Amino acid sequence: MTQGTLHDAFIDELRDVYDAEKQLTKALPKLAKAATSDRLRMAFEEHLEQTRGHVERIEQILTGLDEKVRGKHCDGIAGIIDEGKAVMDEDFDDMTMDACLVASGQRAEHYEMAAYGTLIAWANAMGHNDAADLLRQTLEEEKAADRKLTELAEGGINQDAADQAHPDEEDEVTGTRKSSGAGAAHAAASMRRGMRH
Repeated sequence: MTQGTLHDAFIDELRDVYDAEKQLTKALPKLAKAATSDRLRMAFEEHLEQTRGHVERIEQILTGLDEKVRGKHCDGIAGIIDEGKAVMDEDFDDMTMDACLVASGQRAEHYEMAAYGTLIAWANAMGHNDAADLLRQTLEEEKAADRKLTELAEGGINQDAADQAHPDEEDEVTGTRKSSGAGAAHAAASMRRGMRH
């Protein structure tokens, strides 16, 4: 029996990430629908469009290497998606749900960033320069999506959730109660959610 080579492992990993991206095209709309923050919903919707482009790039790479375009079930991303579904089934307040959706999105991004980093290194080592360039474009988009989620979390989503969790605590800096801001934010998010449903 002939042993596989790095090229075989590269094709195998491409098919794995191809399947991961296709799974995400089905999962991202659900994350977007569950988000109460308009900015978070838009971030998921924008990344969905990018993800469709990632699928096309992998198809282009496989075709360019004279390989069949097909996926190999990605257990890793399937597990991350299942965790995200479980979070959406929880009875969290709106602020906490948004914070959890950010966390779910970032788990997927980090998984993909690791996969694309490996694929780029292997493509470079084997002289698959065109493939490496296409993979690098996708990796940069995954990193940008991860940064966007971090900005949203640090820009208010996590604090709103924390304020909702501890509404009667005083802010150590200002000495004011946190409850009024959290209550207003919660009311606004609930109103937005009511309008969408």
